[in-house]
Amino acid sequence: MASISERENREIAAANASGNTPVVFIHGLWLLPSSWDAWADFFNQAGYAPLTPDWPDDPATVEQARANPDVLARKSLKQIADHTTEIVDALDTKPVVMGHSTGGLLAQMLAGQGRSAVTVAIDPGIFRGVLPLPLSVLKGVGPFLVNPRTRGRAITLTFDQFKFGWVNALEDEKERKELYDTFHVAGSGLALVQMGNANLNPRTESKVDTKNPGRGPLLIIDGEKDHTVPWAIANAAYKRQRRNPGVTEIVKIPNRGHSLTIDHGWREVAQTALDFVKRFA
Repeated sequence: MASISERENREIAAANASGNTPVVFIHGLWLLPSSWDAWADFFNQAGYAPLTPDWPDDPATVEQARANPDVLARKSLKQIADHTTEIVDALDTKPVVMGHSTGGLLAQMLAGQGRSAVTVAIDPGIFRGVLPLPLSVLKGVGPFLVNPRTRGRAITLTFDQFKFGWVNALEDEKERKELYDTFHVAGSGLALVQMGNANLNPRTESKVDTKNPGRGPLLIIDGEKDHTVPWAIANAAYKRQRRNPGVTEIVKIPNRGHSLTIDHGWREVAQTALDFVKRFA
């Protein structure tokens, strides 16, 4: 298991010293913890204590990640979940857990273990039992899933792939390129394959205990125009989660794609998440 970094230890200490409810932000594939910086400031101003944990071996900056992309390869969902659990267990108060994309899947995994006071899963990745695979997903990541070498690789999206999968809902080409240049890094092919094969592998790590009565309140947010995690996937996750005795809600954000947490409209999404969290924590 990856050790807790000096930066993460500072965030844990600050959260515990603050007396405020911690909010753990889990990033997804093709991003780094810095993708949550605006959200962390937003929730800090709202009276919460934000933490933005790494995935194991995350470089400190986008520049470092691009200079050495192979360090991002071969990270499994269990490795990432175990490291995030280590962060959560070091907190004095059960946190809010929030994640985007693969991070949204990981947030639900932790919630299913009873480790989250409130959970927000934004454009969440597929877990076992979530069956839809819309055409946009097959077009966007299908070529990676059928390549047996993907499991051992760090996968970098071309700008054209990023435009289709992430920023298709944005009209401003300048913003599209700025988001790619500012945020995009390689992602673990292993984690991608684990989600893609979740319903084919009975021993998959991409699984969520949706029945645990200790799961707590859950909000799923999805962008209406998301090509990477279309509404059909998010809604299928919601239909499985709503059987839980905890509050379970879903919100569709109109005219938004997979970049909804980092593009110019991020504040609308953050406010939707905050409004839900404030009802319970």
